[in-house]
Parts: sequence; C-alpha cells; structure tokens
Amino acid sequence: MTVKFNTTEEYLSALPDERRVALEQIVLVIRENLPQGFEETMNYGMITYVVPHTLYPSGYHCDPKLALPFISIASQKNFIAIYHIGIYSDVRLFQWWQTEFPKHSKSKLDMGKSCIRFKKMNDIPYSLIGELCAKISPQDWIMSYEKNYKP
Repeated sequence: MTVKFNTTEEYLSALPDERRVALEQIVLVIRENLPQGFEETMNYGMITYVVPHTLYPSGYHCDPKLALPFISIASQKNFIAIYHIGIYSDVRLFQWWQTEFPKHSKSKLDMGKSCIRFKKMNDIPYSLIGELCAKISPQDWIMSYEKNYKP
C-alpha cells in the first residue's frame, strides 16, 4: 500500500530517524541553494521542486496539470534518491557532477540517468548537492526542457 503525503513535513515525519535527518538536511540544502522561482511540492509520492504554472503555464508534457518537475527526492527501500533532471539533460552538468563527486564523498558514485543514489547516510555530500542545485535557474530549465523533451 502506498501512503500519500500532502506536504514535505508529512513525508519527512513518517521516515525512520536516520533517513529523516538526512532528508531534512537535503531539503534544507536545496531550499538554500535552488534559484528563486522554483517551488516545493509533492509529486509522484516524492518531495519535488518544480517550475510553477505561473512561470511555465504549459506544465509537464506527460501531464500538463502538473507543474514542470526539476528535482525530486525520495527515501527508497535501500537508499535516498535525488532525481535531478538537469543532470540527465545537460552533458556538461553530468560531467561536472562525475568529476566533483569523488572530491566530496568517500562512496562510489551510484547513478542512473537522472537518479543519484545514496546508501550511506553519513556520506552524503550536502555542499556539493547545494552547488548542483544552484547551477540551473527556472528559465535555464525551461529552455533545456523545451529543447530536449517537449514534443
């Protein structure tokens, strides 16, 4: 059974202590570093940062009722995941992340296309996540999205 959370606080309060502390820190880092214009919401059962309809009325092409997603974070069964769609759509940003990650973490980089996985809660590179969040503005993300994804 999937539990639906309406707010970030509800989501975080339902987590075991170790995961909650790590995710609270990630949320704080994102809030402090994400350029102005993104909004925090809950989408697909995850904490998600979006370009709101006020800035991008077309919304997400998969479901135009949803705002344009950019970053989502979730506590999965065996790891914490950060889904950063910008890494997936910008090869330079992806290469920067691959180069910088080993300088900030003792863990091996564990990634899918847009998914960065953290299995060790005590080895999450919070400052690097902050740098990553600061690299793309809502306007930059809209341009990249329209170039790469919008049909």
